[in-house]
Amino acid sequence: MKAEAIKAEKYLSFQEIEKHLENVEYIIMAAPAPKEFKNTPIHFSIFLNTSDNLPKDIQEAVLNKFLKEQNIKKPEKLLSQLMPIGFAITSQETPMPMLLLNTQDMQNINHIPMFIMDFVADSDNFQETKEKDLTGWSYSYN
Repeated sequence: MKAEAIKAEKYLSFQEIEKHLENVEYIIMAAPAPKEFKNTPIHFSIFLNTSDNLPKDIQEAVLNKFLKEQNIKKPEKLLSQLMPIGFAITSQETPMPMLLLNTQDMQNINHIPMFIMDFVADSDNFQETKEKDLTGWSYSYN
């Protein structure tokens, strides 16, 4: 069985994004990693609700907190920086955060800068991602 791609029904406007993120501390997303990453089968994205460029020591402390809390092992290929993030309405309960990498998406999808930590790793806490190739995200509120 092959997992279906998540389809965006619409994208949040800039004002909707700001309202949506009012009490959000962070969002964690888990997706299947590319097949060549056999020892690190999960692609994690942690979206911190800040537009501040965090100093390296804060970045390390935040990452270590997530690794410990989520039982995440063997993180590799870490990207840690401010990036443009859009939000899509899908069939899921909460809007899906989207890291916008290409110019066309940045021009056509409303977005805000968020500090993101993006990496591949392993964790027994995300079995649906490892075993069923499912993508999911979870919001943490203040």
